[in-house]
Amino acid sequence: MTDTEPAAEPRDNTLHHLLTSVLYTIVSVVALGLIYPVVIWGIGMLLFHHQAEGSPIYDHGGALVGSELVGQSFSRPQYVWGRPSAAGKGYDPTQTGGTNLGPTSKKLIDATRSAIAALKKANPDATGPVPMDLVTSSASGIDPDISPEGAYYQAPRIAKARGLAVDAVRRLIAAHVVPRQFGLLGELRVNVVELNRALDAGQAATR
Repeated sequence: MTDTEPAAEPRDNTLHHLLTSVLYTIVSVVALGLIYPVVIWGIGMLLFHHQAEGSPIYDHGGALVGSELVGQSFSRPQYVWGRPSAAGKGYDPTQTGGTNLGPTSKKLIDATRSAIAALKKANPDATGPVPMDLVTSSASGIDPDISPEGAYYQAPRIAKARGLAVDAVRRLIAAHVVPRQFGLLGELRVNVVELNRALDAGQAATR
């Protein structure tokens, strides 16, 4: 090419870039939208089958009674009560969420005071202040756990309703306290559904 010849026009690579983008999209969808989820699901089912299935709880007959991860509503005096729930009509896993009320909200303050009064009335033999987790809802509304203090607070009511010694109920609660993960993460907690199942099983065994 001489100095007098015009430079060649650069080739239009629009089609090439378009095909590359389409191919990249297809590969990404297949790899990340199909292969990766299937592999992770398979690993979960193989190594953590119980958790991958939703941590279900079955009774002795094999019937599904709940999940370790989803709280349930208990109101009878012989059972441990969980946290209040603002999820749907209560503990609705399809409508999880809290009240979204701030600490200075009059509505929240009034609701908490009302809950404290109701809990004291239902637990006349309880000592000490009402644990706050028993009168405030969690962010999800389906928290399955309460604090050990929240469970111990209810021990006199449960013992009276079941005709048991308070110490027996407290020992059962102590046996169901879940420690912090690795000794560091989270707080001590008690799974309400599991403890109530243990209460029923223990009482049935003494009959």
